[in-house]
Amino acid sequence: MAYQAEREEIEIKKFIDYKDVAYLKQFTNTHAKMLAKKRTGIPSNKQRDIMQAVKRARYMALMPYVAA
Repeated sequence: MAYQAEREEIEIKKFIDYKDVAYLKQFTNTHAKMLAKKRTGIPSNKQRDIMQAVKRARYMALMPYVAA
């Protein structure tokens, strides 16, 4: 039997802001990489919005590109 990862229950906000770093960190792992849609259980359109917000937060130096 294959290992099936547990889904994290994360509430989905209506508006995703790049300045809300605590919310965006829920969608990244310990190495500051984005978690898969399958792992978080969110729709693909929200996944794209979250990815765009993470990229903006990284550009504004609110989040790291790579965890040290």
